Amino acid sequence: SAARMVGATGQTIHASGTGWTPVYVTPNLAVMSVSFLLPDADAAVVWRGPRKNGMIKQFLTETVWDDDGLDYLIIDTPPGTSDEHISTVQYLQAVGGVSGAVVVTTPEEVSMSDVRKELNFCVKTKVKVVGVVENMAQYRSSVSSLGFRRPATAADGANGSANGNSGDGTTVECTEEVLEMLREKCPEVLDMIATADVFPASGGGPRGMAEQFNVPYLGGLPLDPNLLKACEDGKCFVDAFADSPAVGPLNALVDKLVKAMPVEEEMDAEDINKQLMEE
Repeated sequence: SAARMVGATGQTIHASGTGWTPVYVTPNLAVMSVSFLLPDADAAVVWRGPRKNGMIKQFLTETVWDDDGLDYLIIDTPPGTSDEHISTVQYLQAVGGVSGAVVVTTPEEVSMSDVRKELNFCVKTKVKVVGVVENMAQYRSSVSSLGFRRPATAADGANGSANGNSGDGTTVECTEEVLEMLREKCPEVLDMIATADVFPASGGGPRGMAEQFNVPYLGGLPLDPNLLKACEDGKCFVDAFADSPAVGPLNALVDKLVKAMPVEEEMDAEDINKQLMEE
């Protein structure tokens, strides 16, 4: 999914005498993904622990990111506390440790119960938790982008099938009718942001969970259809949808992460690879 989200679908990595060359999406953004090694986008990765661990080590030791090193190495891990997490932490700790973990959750208990395990994993492995991010915190959309439906009546035809009804006999599409009414009688409403708690928070929600573990709550990222579209199309969200409701919260989140983990001069890439190979 990383390849699709950054617009690198169908790209491949290149091997040379110095190692693997990652796919450069922009001059300052390089990506490595298992998907670049597969024959097609739908191929399954059926690997046992040793094979997965070996691939993680190869990604960390044989990728030639840049002669000047990296400002940030972001590793997207799957949910849970599996071999991938343990191996990644161990390999990185061998060369000075992990700068921090950003733990992402949605507000409902089904998600937070797994995330609490992640937080306990970080405690046991001595990984600093930079903070908790609440994803899909709230649905946000401009009123002008909303769709509207009204209850079907007998006048809408048999089974409510007329006028674009969904076919279930209960509602009828009336988006243009409502928007036209707003344009005529209350146009300022069209520029307002409509919100809804799609996933109601359980208990204290992610903020309460962060307080329980004494880690920062970095904020909530709203459920924004344009963010999904940007990921699907492999575009930069903040550039492609500069006025979208999630742009402000996303920029604020990134600012907090940069402040919490400022770029520092550390070991060069050659020294890091040497230490990893010795492990």
